Amino acid sequence: MSNTFPPAEGAWRNHYLLMRHGHSLANQEGRIISAQPLGLTGFGLSPRGRAQLDTLLADWRWARPQRILHSDFLRTTETAERVAAHFGLTRTLEPRLRERHFGELEGQSDTRYAEVWALDAQDPTLCQGGVEAVAEVAARMREVIDELERRHRGETILLVSHGDPLQILLTALEGRALSLHREREPLAPASITSLKASLKA
Repeated sequence: MSNTFPPAEGAWRNHYLLMRHGHSLANQEGRIISAQPLGLTGFGLSPRGRAQLDTLLADWRWARPQRILHSDFLRTTETAERVAAHFGLTRTLEPRLRERHFGELEGQSDTRYAEVWALDAQDPTLCQGGVEAVAEVAARMREVIDELERRHRGETILLVSHGDPLQILLTALEGRALSLHREREPLAPASITSLKASLKA
């Protein structure tokens, strides 16, 4: 999947690959794992997730990344480790790419995501039940790209994050209302969305 929707000044300086982590043990168990310490130290990749990454890396169809930043959760760290090892790269922890915090729903069934998304559609600034507001997620995710745009030019940069934060980021980059983030097709585990650079190095 490839998208353009560059920033306000009219062009991306870099080429971004936005990657959702591989299938995780949280996915396997159908649980919401969005906070410390469980997210940092547990619920890493499932056997299915490791197989997904093996397949992805064996048939890599995107530009070779030159830089990898990733959420500090275990499932994203393990995903980034595999990609970094494949390309012989180092990786950088970036906590702002972390999973959206789901507050009081932590550890509960992932069927309860739907309750949060229904509230998101009403008000993207809502923080009910300790859930991180969509607007806050969009701000921290966009901050990462804005910093990379200031510091680098002409690079292919892989950002490894989570489903909800990436969908929120993509909605923000498209200039659409954040309340519509769940109207995007859900990002599959181990999927990559490409944001093409519009300027040459």
